[in-house]
Amino acid sequence: MKKIYSFIILLLCISSIGFAQPDNGQPRDFQKKGGPPPNLDMLKTAFVNKQLVLTSEEAQKFWPVYYSYTDEIKKTRRGSKEDVLAMEENMLNVRKKYKVEFKKVLTTDERANKALTVDRDFMNEVRKELQKRQMKGQLKDKTKELN
Repeated sequence: MKKIYSFIILLLCISSIGFAQPDNGQPRDFQKKGGPPPNLDMLKTAFVNKQLVLTSEEAQKFWPVYYSYTDEIKKTRRGSKEDVLAMEENMLNVRKKYKVEFKKVLTTDERANKALTVDRDFMNEVRKELQKRQMKGQLKDKTKELN
């Protein structure tokens, strides 16, 4: 009888370890960081490369500048939440500063401007895809209800 109870307790311990795993399949360090899923980050990189038509040399110079730009934008958004006008002014100053930096790497005003708007374009594409998937899910639900 003791062996049966020991076996049941062992099974419960093992099963509790299985439930302790992340439920969305992402590694634990991603869940702690709170950043975008790795897949989304890779898609964004590909989207930006395609939109800006980056050569390999340009990409090597562009990505460090782009990451510092996004970091500075995030800091600016967090820093002046109380005063909306000050936040917008600071955002504009950051964008002006990085337009010059982007132009050094990308060589034309058009591509530098595109680098400043590529985040918004990517998010619009993500929203469209999510809406499309949501519509597909709703259609599947309706067809199941009809059957």
